[in-house]
Amino acid sequence: MKLRFTPRATENITAIADYIRARNPAAARKVRASIYEGLQLILMHPFIGRQQKEYGVRKFVTPRYAYLIYYAIEEVEEEVIIITVKHSAQQREFGDA
Repeated sequence: MKLRFTPRATENITAIADYIRARNPAAARKVRASIYEGLQLILMHPFIGRQQKEYGVRKFVTPRYAYLIYYAIEEVEEEVIIITVKHSAQQREFGDA
């Protein structure tokens, strides 16, 4: 499986890192590491995330810090597409099934 980010997901991760880095650089590194650990788990086990009401969208909650990684699986292209990354306190665009 390959990993592909939508422009929005890339912007989300950058915004998360910038926001936290401005307040606590050490915490920003830990949060970023947690998000990347979650991405690695998704790559190893693409169906680990919970199916959402929106067809084909899955949600994975990072082990620490409760970041939500929304993604889709393209089995034919063998890709995991990261749609968006949000903190659990932020408004969600996809609902649990």
